[in-house]
Amino acid sequence: MLSPSRQIKVQLLYRRRVNGGTGREENVAYVPLVTCIVSFIFAITVLDQYFARRKPHQLLWAIGLFMYCVSTFTEFWWNVYGHVDIMYRLWYLIGAILVAAYLGQGTLYLLMRRRNANIIMAVLGAASLYATVRIFTANIDISGLTRLTGAGIMPTNVRAVITPIFNTFGTLALVGGAVYSAFIFWRKRILPHRVVANILIALGALLPAAGGIHISVNGNLNMFFLFELAGVIIMFIGFLRTKEVFGFYRFPFIHGFKKVEQVKGNMR
Repeated sequence: MLSPSRQIKVQLLYRRRVNGGTGREENVAYVPLVTCIVSFIFAITVLDQYFARRKPHQLLWAIGLFMYCVSTFTEFWWNVYGHVDIMYRLWYLIGAILVAAYLGQGTLYLLMRRRNANIIMAVLGAASLYATVRIFTANIDISGLTRLTGAGIMPTNVRAVITPIFNTFGTLALVGGAVYSAFIFWRKRILPHRVVANILIALGALLPAAGGIHISVNGNLNMFFLFELAGVIIMFIGFLRTKEVFGFYRFPFIHGFKKVEQVKGNMR
């Protein structure tokens, strides 16, 4: 029986052998770490705006971005340190299932009536709990994996039902909401910067999805990691350009958890 550290070394040696000893996968091993850092800064910035404004869409976007951060960290861990069961389950649950759904739910809170958004949020919360139980109770064996994938590892009902439902919902809500907002501003010929901002958000949200399709077709993670990084950067730029998220700009948490009204009152 190999020790955990020895198993990791064997896995990394096997992965290099599979890649022909060229180290192609290792060339982008640290890209997910960069993505993790960018998404963490993004999440902290949006969370600060939530404490300032107390808008539910800001809270849901912050949660989704923290999920993005955790997901890309598990990818970095996988690339550098090898197979760890808990990291794989976290990657699949958060990265493959939940991220897009919670970012999309944030968009629904922005565009829909609060009551309707609350109903969808309740369904999403219950579905998330079910997905969590299914992922962490599934009997899986990742010892033979050479790349991150759910194929042949996760139960069929998880891969063929749960994952597509969450991702379809999240992508349609996030991308569709951004495109809808861009169209409304364009049609009314007002606030052209928001047209650009929403187009950037839609584009940034589509890139990780496109990377996921690339994995399923070619089995190459390199482009997926790059698409993830490009996606979160483009979304960050788009969010920074829209006052729907950022009612004002300030250094995160410079005023703690106070609302804008409390800060202004203290300054009088």
